[in-house]
Amino acid sequence: MSQPAVQPEAIHLALPAAAWLLGLLVLQQCARLPSAAEYAGLLLAMAWLAAAGWRRLRARAFTPSALYLALAAALLAFTQAAWRSDARLSETLPEAWEGRDVLVLGRVASLPSAVQGLFGAPGWRFEFEVEEAFAGASRQDAALALPARLALAWYAQGDEAAPPRLSAGERWQLLLRLKRPHGLMNPHGFDTEFWLFERGLRASGVVRPSGDLRLSRAPWWSLNAWRSDLREALLRQVRNPSHAGILAALSLGDQTAISAADWSLFRVTGVSHLLSVSGLHVTMFAWAAQGLAGWLWRRSARLCLRWPAPNIARWAGVSAALAYALFSGWGVPAQRTVWMLLTLALLRSLGLRWPWPLCLLIAAAVVTVIDPWAVGQAGFWLSFAAVALLMASGTQQEKVAGWREHLRAGLRNQWVASCGLAPLSLLFFQQLSVVGLLANLLAIPLISFLVTPLALLGALVPGLWQLADGILALLLLYLRWLAAWPLAVWQLPVAPLWAQALGLLGGLMLVSPTPLRLRALGLGLALPMLWPAPQRPPPGEFELVVADIGQGTAVLLRTSAHQMLYDSGPSYGPEANAGQRVLLPLMFALGLNRLDLLMLSHRDSDHTGGAASVLNGLPVAGLSSSLEAGHPLLAGPVPPRRCEAGQTWQWDGVHFEVLHPQGAHYVQGLKSNAMSCVLRITSAAGRSALLTGDLEAQQEANLVQRSLARELRSEVMLVPHHGSKTSSSEAFLVAVAPRLAFVQAGYRNRFGHPAPAVLARYQAQGIEVLTSAACGAWRWRSDAPDGQCQRAQFKRYWHWQARPLTALQGPWQPALEAGAELGDLPSLPQ
Repeated sequence: MSQPAVQPEAIHLALPAAAWLLGLLVLQQCARLPSAAEYAGLLLAMAWLAAAGWRRLRARAFTPSALYLALAAALLAFTQAAWRSDARLSETLPEAWEGRDVLVLGRVASLPSAVQGLFGAPGWRFEFEVEEAFAGASRQDAALALPARLALAWYAQGDEAAPPRLSAGERWQLLLRLKRPHGLMNPHGFDTEFWLFERGLRASGVVRPSGDLRLSRAPWWSLNAWRSDLREALLRQVRNPSHAGILAALSLGDQTAISAADWSLFRVTGVSHLLSVSGLHVTMFAWAAQGLAGWLWRRSARLCLRWPAPNIARWAGVSAALAYALFSGWGVPAQRTVWMLLTLALLRSLGLRWPWPLCLLIAAAVVTVIDPWAVGQAGFWLSFAAVALLMASGTQQEKVAGWREHLRAGLRNQWVASCGLAPLSLLFFQQLSVVGLLANLLAIPLISFLVTPLALLGALVPGLWQLADGILALLLLYLRWLAAWPLAVWQLPVAPLWAQALGLLGGLMLVSPTPLRLRALGLGLALPMLWPAPQRPPPGEFELVVADIGQGTAVLLRTSAHQMLYDSGPSYGPEANAGQRVLLPLMFALGLNRLDLLMLSHRDSDHTGGAASVLNGLPVAGLSSSLEAGHPLLAGPVPPRRCEAGQTWQWDGVHFEVLHPQGAHYVQGLKSNAMSCVLRITSAAGRSALLTGDLEAQQEANLVQRSLARELRSEVMLVPHHGSKTSSSEAFLVAVAPRLAFVQAGYRNRFGHPAPAVLARYQAQGIEVLTSAACGAWRWRSDAPDGQCQRAQFKRYWHWQARPLTALQGPWQPALEAGAELGDLPSLPQ
């Protein structure tokens, strides 16, 4: 059958549409937004290019006009997105009001998710739309301008068993302490600040005790109120909390209801995309509604003569997609899919027979007109790439009849999606599920055609939730069986940019309908991305990666062939810690699949909170610590030993020496800080780094007294006890004489670290001080003159801007309650 003719002018729309996306991608890499003069220059250039393109278009010179119009489209995309970003960034919390009590009136704008604080205190996390705000604890105080949407946490405090139950759509008066958006910044890590920026959450904070008052319940017509009531009913009907959370995520878009253990299972088996309201679910729902509407419409000849069934079915599918997206919370992935389906349906209804790449480009351009920051999300590219791969392989045109042909087509589609999306998965997530093909073969039809529809219909017939629960239980058994396979998931380090580009091209060639020899070439192109060679220090040198983990300590050390971890960061709550959320992803991204040594300086939870996850997440050859006998971390299979002054070893020409504690300290009953393991690392060229744990002034004095000057002197030092007033004595600073000192402390932490008096001592000695809050993760190599701050190296216009660090002012004043450093948690999205 011959294909419909393609309008010639349609081809020339592809270049401007692609240029529009390119303009947005360029803005995504900018460290700052344009100035007023630069905006004027961009507008003038855009007007000239558009006029030149229009003149050539009128002269029927399509190719030159397309080039001019493409450049104009790129400048237009860049300029309008920059202007909108400027407007969003201008909506900010005044710096003077960080960490101070403010009274706000407004509405709960999302389904509250149940969380637990650092010490197990129950609480809620939710979004809040501000109606009024007051500069103090009472409505009699002056009005205060705050961002329109806030990300809040409300924990039980004092004698409270739990905070009041919240429901979406309710109006509340709340007493808050807020701070500007700030997240952890680590190499190849999740960008929390962009996640908050895209969603318009321009401040975060916690609810303070007293001052809370429910002003009104959600109105009866509130969609959010219906969603809250349905979630409560679902949690009552389905007794297994894990299954109830998954069903709530599929039907109501409440992804936070899925436990961390279940998310880990879904990532290993490659089905994470199915367990949230994603583009796939919305598309499948639209497809099913379109088929049903078409079948029903064709029952009436009169209706078919009046309005063609294909048009009715098409718009019924789009309407169903819109309804599902709204009911599930109007999440960003669902929004993108609705706009894509709407655009494609409109093009088809207008009778435009354009090639499928052009249709997808136009749909992507429409999506990014509405949400210009979508290009910064992995889901945007994965969604469009999946559709493009299926179209490019020709599978969308296959006519199948009979169950064998349907099975064959389904297997081919899954093969195309798995192989074609593998390079993108490696690019975004640095891992590939080896069992993903087998998992998705069963999970896609069960989740898409049974579990999700039953979860939605349960709103009308609650008994259907039980049926969905049973099917889900069988599927989870199958996924756990697959996850137990050896090498079920393939972790790879981040490849260089040239290897990533070749890998993407190779993935496309592998699934394209081309001769076998060309497909084999695609595999060859993908090899550099599949087997990258991570960079390591040369023999005799070492590298420190001081991770950004909030309030705590975690330092990764690498030589040419060995690696160790000094401390493991804090616990963020019962189901989240620095090992799971930061350190393991960081090590996998750097190509580290084992540790030769894990050293835990002392027992405090901000140093050992992630240790269990690290020990379970990859092979660890040895464990050194000052932990007391009987500590749970010493009971594992890794042979433990005490860290003790005088212990030394050599790795690849690099010298390691433990300076503290002494053997006698283990029987003196010292407090945990005083038992901190102090480690000095020295390169073959004599450049040293000193890691100090939470060493306090008395132990610093003892160390200075019993050590020779050369034994302490170091070029780089980790500031003792995060910059507490109890450490960093003047004599110790003189003895160590570091050129640079680094403070690992959370942004606006409740302890006030680093203390201004301590900073003054460092300033008096001429020692440069960096903090993880202002620097992010810090990388320093003994064969390089200076270190690299993650925030400076990968600065983007939406990132928090650090102020100069001085002894008199700094971003360290206490702001939040215990366990409530919301902006520093890398756990907002799963």
